[in-house]
Amino acid sequence: MDRKTLTLMTAGLLVLAASAQPRAAQILQAPVAAHAAIRGAVGDFLAAQTGGLPGQVEHGVGAIDPRLVLPACGAMEVFTPPGARLWGKTNVGVRCASPAWTIYVPVTVKVTGSYLVTVRALPPGHVIAAADTMAAFGDLTQLPAGVAQDPAQVVGRSVSGSLAAGQPLRTDILRAPVVIQQGQAVKLVARGQGFEVTADGKALSQGILGQVVQVRAPSGQTVSGIARSAGVVEISN
Repeated sequence: MDRKTLTLMTAGLLVLAASAQPRAAQILQAPVAAHAAIRGAVGDFLAAQTGGLPGQVEHGVGAIDPRLVLPACGAMEVFTPPGARLWGKTNVGVRCASPAWTIYVPVTVKVTGSYLVTVRALPPGHVIAAADTMAAFGDLTQLPAGVAQDPAQVVGRSVSGSLAAGQPLRTDILRAPVVIQQGQAVKLVARGQGFEVTADGKALSQGILGQVVQVRAPSGQTVSGIARSAGVVEISN
């Protein structure tokens, strides 16, 4: 290769490099969605979605990978992914329609409130009284699902297994009491707007509180109703 040809090739490479630099600068200077704006939108979403939770709510938005570069978006949409729950440590999604992109941001939702625990150890089958429970205070998101917060959820119900003292009372391990015995004489009650009709009947099956029970009416007809309390069955109109 002679000196003249080498000089021409070198000049050509310099021209290509010079023309590439503006394009690279354009790419680096392309609009970028600020991570702070995304985290702010997520924070607003959490505040709106968790305002009705029972207790004192605190929420935090985790960091976004600083290496993540996203085109700027005029209208971001924050959403809860299918199957996710805004409770404890979870993720929320943020997406943009144009240009299209979706990311997931880690968040934490803490709910501090009161819940019920046992005052003493309770054996299986024990029917809970108000004196068997007391209120505790803590982060509800760190407790098992279904922890009772209202005495009305537990009083009068029986435990399906043994419980230790100080154990949170979960509604899924409690059983509603039997209020109707098979063959028992019961009162049938039918209520409507401004009236109430009662009649005697005989229970054809055992009934748990709130459960459907079969009753033979004085006419001999079999009717279905809801076991509302001891010896009382409510007939729906």
